[in-house]
Amino acid sequence: QVQLVESGGGLVQPGGSLRLSCVGDKYTLDYYSINWYRQAPGKEREGISGIASIDGTTYYAESVKGRFTVSKDRAKNTVYLQMNNLKPEDTAVYYCGASIGPTFDPGLIFGSWGQGTQVTVSS
Repeated sequence: QVQLVESGGGLVQPGGSLRLSCVGDKYTLDYYSINWYRQAPGKEREGISGIASIDGTTYYAESVKGRFTVSKDRAKNTVYLQMNNLKPEDTAVYYCGASIGPTFDPGLIFGSWGQGTQVTVSS
């Protein structure tokens, strides 16, 4: 059973930074690619970043490229999303999900969605 738990969200001013965490068990993080998604009010859930299980390749949506960095700490069974230069349009609930191979498609994750973590960018 794939279970991931997100944390680290909060309220931050434009231009600020946050680091989100996605914690799972060792098998999940070793076997699956771990992706980050977000869902803003009234919008569909969108994939924004991820890290592949096989070789650690990272991938980003154009909207966050150059500002967000995804990484994995195997010792802590955690995938991080470092978010810098945050913008109001980054406001959303952020989720992580596991997939077979890199994908931004939220319909291809294994297991159920967690509760997510709210990120609000506002002055």
